[in-house]
Amino acid sequence: MRTLEILILLLNIVVVVALYLPLRAALRGLAYLPAVTVVVTLAHLGVEGYRWQMAPAYLLTAALFVVSLRRMRTGAVAPPARGALAFAAGGFGLVWWLAAAAVPVILPVPRLPALPGAYAVGSALFHWTDTARAEAYSAEPDDFREMMVQIWYPAQADGDSQPAPYLDNFDVAIPAFADTLGVPAFTLEHLRLVRTHATENAPVVGDAGPFPVVIYSHGYASYRTASVAQMEALASSGYIAVAIDHPYAAAFTVFPDGRVTLYDPDRLPPGGRNEPGDQETREQMQATMAADVQYVMNQLERLNDGSIESGLTGAIDVERIGLTGVSAGGGAIVWACQIDARCKAGLVQDGWYEPLPEALVAQPLRQPFLFMQSDTDRWQGDNLPRLDALFEGAAGPAFHLQLAGILHFDFGDYPLLSPVNGLLPERGAMEGRRTVQVINTYLLAFFDQYLKDEPSALLAGPSAEYPEVGFEANAP
Repeated sequence: MRTLEILILLLNIVVVVALYLPLRAALRGLAYLPAVTVVVTLAHLGVEGYRWQMAPAYLLTAALFVVSLRRMRTGAVAPPARGALAFAAGGFGLVWWLAAAAVPVILPVPRLPALPGAYAVGSALFHWTDTARAEAYSAEPDDFREMMVQIWYPAQADGDSQPAPYLDNFDVAIPAFADTLGVPAFTLEHLRLVRTHATENAPVVGDAGPFPVVIYSHGYASYRTASVAQMEALASSGYIAVAIDHPYAAAFTVFPDGRVTLYDPDRLPPGGRNEPGDQETREQMQATMAADVQYVMNQLERLNDGSIESGLTGAIDVERIGLTGVSAGGGAIVWACQIDARCKAGLVQDGWYEPLPEALVAQPLRQPFLFMQSDTDRWQGDNLPRLDALFEGAAGPAFHLQLAGILHFDFGDYPLLSPVNGLLPERGAMEGRRTVQVINTYLLAFFDQYLKDEPSALLAGPSAEYPEVGFEANAP
């Protein structure tokens, strides 16, 4: 919870208690606490901003102020009610306060982890169209594949730059995000208040690059900013972190001219392998996502050489590119690494491998790979056997991490949404901030070792510091 929110609740509980107790002359000042709470609430609304989870506290503040008006006017030391009435009113006020405190605690304004690296973080958004590829999922035959791409990078601290929003185009994004989680859209309105560590279009650090690259591919019906904590962690640690919206497979993609493409289950494959043609449909989707990744690698080369005007010219080391992806995006980055040697290392987060063609699964992975796997039981069919085949058949260093207490939706910022795991689908038992810490720490360790040549003890074997992580290595 935020500072003024905590202060409002503390003042309210003191008022609830004091209102129904006689005040000694020395404590008459407590009679004016309801007015003080109103002032603090107004300051909170102006500085921190309204959120619906605090509505019970706002109403309690108003009710206590009204009940206290006579006492404040007259300076009376006696409570406004006595006996059974006072007991009942005080009990009701206490229950109301407990409810007012519980709601904002259970659904806080998420706080992104502190940056682990030494750099400030900048962020820039790009709209790109691949004129070499027709849009397979559009109803318009002349449409080309276009996408939104966000880049986080090591930046010079710049107090004049605007903070990057947690979710851009919020009014479109939130209903789609809510639909993904299966919750009413209004319950996520407070995400408007999330503060990122990045600033928009801040100048890139000029004396330490060029920086290695990590490209992020989101999961099925997810979106490019599902893992902002990962992107900021990478950028602050000296990486160019790149996240792609894969239109139609993304929950939503909003283009600069206001056009919106939404996840379309009628055009994309079903979750299970049940009907003739399902596998072909899945393969087409994952092939499209892998081609998106390749196209973004092309565009990064153009950004770096100045063919695309930006502040990133010369800052991108296109010889050191790593890929990471979640779920379907994890399968897509395996595909991209199998067909494009520019991929120097890959890290899969709870990957969906069923859409991969069998020939790609049988082909040994040449690059170092790390596979993170959750405790989720969603994977049926041959998804996990395909993971085993990729891991055991790897021609380069490969690691398999079994993450105890982590489920499918834990790969990203979802664990930060609530401390009550059961409120969200497929949230594991591990505490949310610990979940993000474990995943981000291993992600940084892996790319530091294989893109920066900085060996990590975490990749040498099981770690006493991270007992949740079951570790297995395959080093041919």
